[in-house]
Amino acid sequence: MSLVDLSPEAFVSQLRSLGQHRAYLIHDPQSGQIHRSHPALGELADFLLAGNRDYQQHEGVFLAIGPRSGALFGAFVHKTHRGQGQGGLRHWPYATMTAFLRDGLRLAMGMTRKNALAGLWWGGGKGLIARAPGEGFRDPGHRAELYREYAAFVTSLRGCYITAEDAGTGPDDMAIVHQGTRFATCIPPQVGGSGNPSPATARGVVCAMEGALDHLGLGSLGGKKIAMQGTGNVGAAMIGELLQRGVAGIVASELSLERRAQLMQQFAGAPLALVPAEPGDNSVLATPCDILAPNALGGILNPDTIPAIQARVVCGAANNQLLDDERDARALAARGIVYVPDYLCNRMGIVHCANEQYGQVPHDPAIERHFGRDWDNSVYVITRRALELATAQGITTAAAANKLADELALQPHPIWGHRTRAIVDGLLADQWHLQG
Repeated sequence: MSLVDLSPEAFVSQLRSLGQHRAYLIHDPQSGQIHRSHPALGELADFLLAGNRDYQQHEGVFLAIGPRSGALFGAFVHKTHRGQGQGGLRHWPYATMTAFLRDGLRLAMGMTRKNALAGLWWGGGKGLIARAPGEGFRDPGHRAELYREYAAFVTSLRGCYITAEDAGTGPDDMAIVHQGTRFATCIPPQVGGSGNPSPATARGVVCAMEGALDHLGLGSLGGKKIAMQGTGNVGAAMIGELLQRGVAGIVASELSLERRAQLMQQFAGAPLALVPAEPGDNSVLATPCDILAPNALGGILNPDTIPAIQARVVCGAANNQLLDDERDARALAARGIVYVPDYLCNRMGIVHCANEQYGQVPHDPAIERHFGRDWDNSVYVITRRALELATAQGITTAAAANKLADELALQPHPIWGHRTRAIVDGLLADQWHLQG
């Protein structure tokens, strides 16, 4: 069986059998080949190079085994011309190494683009912890050990990757990470962090909706009908933002009975319909509406769901909404549906916490400008620019946003230049995989 077909747990056993507790796959910009920490990892290098659409010459993929937990850790670094690779830490179950690697690669590339379009001096990165089968991940003692170990892993990478909060990782977890490494953002307010970014994320997505409507000549959000999949922290904040703008109605699906009851109480009397849903139930995506907001799982826009969509605009908070970036973007465009790429509109989570080290200002202008219409990199302005470029060049909105982002991503950091590449080269030269 190929290494990429193994479960993360089986891969850990394989790595240990080689006498290794760390591994890397580092792109060589001169030859285009991949340096690997052990010859036996050739199958992983081949997987990246053999036409894998999720691999776009990522600067480095770093793997490690938790010393006591035995968990598989990953840090994925994409393009870092603008600064260190920054992105959240996802604690998630993965059936195979293929799924683990693809998720990390896609998310890191998405963070490169998101940070670039947001005007942040960060590159793209992503952290992963492969969640073991069972319910052990809920145990506080186990989680504390896991995140202490991950913090040590991040520290060992010398700052080429900066971690943050993401799916499966909460504020308490980030507090533990912060105790073990300086290379962390999205830390709790009690230790000087920026706190919950969900309201800011929701507000940014709504600004993108306004930009899309304006591009289409459809006016404001007032009187529009919105359909939403998922009402978590960001989704709930979006409901509040949309109601403030006078939408005609919101239909939102939610798995949790408790959550539905809470929201009905919070927004009592508002034009809000909360629809029960079971895992795998995507029927809300077919709701007739002006704007559809996918706020839950990635890969939700695919050949099974796109034909049923009855919205003029798709603009939501979920990451990696297109199952296949090119195919599904074309399918939406063919149906006359304007898709606002997720990494363009859901930037505010990372914006909210990316520059915590520079201190906090009430109603911070550096954050508030993202919600306006004057700054060149505001959510609204970038949304308009991407949609106009797509129309002018006859390409999909995803391709247009990628083009804008990829150009910006190659701008070197104004002070440090491409320093992170030097850090990665240093890890390779110092045989990082044999240390610790």
